[in-house]
Amino acid sequence: MAPSATSFSTTPPESKNPAPHEEYQYLDLIRNILENGENRPDRTGTGTRAIPFPPQHKYTLSKSDGTLILPLLTTKRVFFRAVLAELLWFVSGDTNAKTLQDQNVKIWDGNASREYLDSVGLQHREEGDLGPVYGFQWRHFGAEYTDCHANYDNKGVDQLAEVLRKLRHSPYDRRIILSAWNPADLTKMALPPCHMFAQFYVSFPASAPTRGNGSKRGTLHALLYQRSCDMGLGVPFNIASYALLTHMLARAADLIPGSLTHTMGDAHIYLDHEEALNVQVEREPRDFPTLEISKATGCEIDGWQVEDFKVVGYEPHKSLAMKMSV
Repeated sequence: MAPSATSFSTTPPESKNPAPHEEYQYLDLIRNILENGENRPDRTGTGTRAIPFPPQHKYTLSKSDGTLILPLLTTKRVFFRAVLAELLWFVSGDTNAKTLQDQNVKIWDGNASREYLDSVGLQHREEGDLGPVYGFQWRHFGAEYTDCHANYDNKGVDQLAEVLRKLRHSPYDRRIILSAWNPADLTKMALPPCHMFAQFYVSFPASAPTRGNGSKRGTLHALLYQRSCDMGLGVPFNIASYALLTHMLARAADLIPGSLTHTMGDAHIYLDHEEALNVQVEREPRDFPTLEISKATGCEIDGWQVEDFKVVGYEPHKSLAMKMSV
């Protein structure tokens, strides 16, 4: 009997893993949507198969010996260089797709084209100018957006700086929140945010280690809410991105990376991804890679470079071609 639309197992019955691999959360959800999802039209015209509000997924970000873990899915190759470039682009507050294009990262090209901008009522915007998308909201929430070239220093609310300040000085705060969802700006964006809301929580278990000054070193946990979840292309990318952001914040605030919890709204598979995903769910997950960060503890959230990160031991299955719907 097929599982219900809200149930999933942590590992298939045939698996002999002594502990369930965390990637089975993703694979079982794909299986569930393929078998039980309802056919739904979507804004791109591609068509989807979807279920609402699947169970939360949780990924571990470090081992007990301090080794950092990056949940980069292994049943197909995830384009980590693009994950990192885009995240650093967000952190910088940039909204110009050409910054990524110059790094040969083309993930925003479809939404930055002249044809697409014109189709969503942004004829006045130059090609490449995405409007007040993620990075602008993270660093300048509430500021008036003009274009991707304007100087927004000290304008709006720097949410990311405030998150870091609270992690350092008010770790028990229940308002350590990063929001990309700004209703006043949605019509100005080339694409409203899919991953829209993150909350951070610092725990201090009895076994927490102490710093040199005698204070306890907390463990940082992150929760992501994603309203629209492209399971084939987007979600593997988003998991890696928010895990990486959590690692960056933990390093800056001198905290231990703990976990990433992923809450999904509309979880869908584009119909033209079904063939590839049917192949992917038959693959056996491999160990997640480890992450090395060269930045010193207590660094700032600005100034990070691609060279500050090294992914070790990433040995995924081969890539699976999936077309991005725009």
